[in-house]
Amino acid sequence: MARNVAPAEVRRPSARTGSTAGKILPSDARIHHRSLVLQHLFDGGPVSRADLARLTGLARVTVSDVVADLLESDLIVELGVRPGTHMGKPATLVGVNVSGGFVVCLDLSDDTVLRGALVDLAGSRVKTTQVDLDGATGQAAVDKTIALAKHLVKTSPGRVLGIGVGTPGVVTVDGVVRRAPNLGWTNVDLRTELEEALGHPTHVANDADTAALAEDTFGEGSGSGLLLVEIGHGVGAGILLDGSLLRGPDGAAGEIGHVNVLADGPECSCGRRGCLESLVAVPRLRAKIKGLSEAEAAGVLAAAGRQLGKILAPITQALGLRDVVLSGPDELLNGPLLQAAESTVLALTRPFGDEHVRLRMSALGHDGILAGAAAHVLDRELGLS
Repeated sequence: MARNVAPAEVRRPSARTGSTAGKILPSDARIHHRSLVLQHLFDGGPVSRADLARLTGLARVTVSDVVADLLESDLIVELGVRPGTHMGKPATLVGVNVSGGFVVCLDLSDDTVLRGALVDLAGSRVKTTQVDLDGATGQAAVDKTIALAKHLVKTSPGRVLGIGVGTPGVVTVDGVVRRAPNLGWTNVDLRTELEEALGHPTHVANDADTAALAEDTFGEGSGSGLLLVEIGHGVGAGILLDGSLLRGPDGAAGEIGHVNVLADGPECSCGRRGCLESLVAVPRLRAKIKGLSEAEAAGVLAAAGRQLGKILAPITQALGLRDVVLSGPDELLNGPLLQAAESTVLALTRPFGDEHVRLRMSALGHDGILAGAAAHVLDRELGLS
């Protein structure tokens, strides 16, 4: 699982009416013990209750109570005695019940479709599906999102733990999409709309932030920091630094799509002209290369890569980041655009250590946002990180 999947600043605070600030309640301890035991079972596989007591440092009676609770919740199962046990009372192993809960994951970043997946507790996909966006914006796009989530919930073979969503735009910690121009959303409370429609806990985050967490969790991230640029319907970046996700005071950290690149450039969805998004977003790139020869298309994509590199260079230099990841359609990004962006960043920055900035495609390909959405739910509902 992830390193610091959901740092303190992005967790939804728990409402405990009447509790004293800073006071540790018995319920807090129970939640902590439950998460601790689950984390060890997810990371290390099946073990006995005695092993869990040794690994967690908890008292055996506490472990027994937690295991009983998790068994009743169907999140773990007893797997029989440890093989090869000959002396004394054989130890019964407990392990994660992979079908004890399912997560609905939504990726709203694509310019043509909304993608969804149903994932079990082992991270395996039980079902994947998508719906055509058909140019829907505003409430129509919200309705399509709800319909996609509802379909996945109905097809779940077991209990749904929650819904995770990666969406373009500026997203608050409470799941309100402050602004997503390409979807026509302004102050859309997507979390509440989904929770009221489906009745399951929902966690909504920016798509680039979600993909960055997934790259660090399941991809090739080193944990030391990375800048992930999500290029789809729009353009945004997720920034992981010193193991933590940078959000900024308004959740707008990484919103590089609306940095001005050309004063007299094409009109952007935000109403201004010459934004990075108006030059390198997927629909714009597809329109630019349509009907061109392979050589001509390569030139257009290289020019877009140079424009992207000019924006990325000061970010990598200021934050000391060396791992820059592009996420989006491979046929558009992995070639002249990636090469030109990397050359531009290297030309405009100076390394202060032995390593230069490296640009690469996401190791997770098209699935990073879905994987990150699942990680968000597992972290916030079960305390797994």
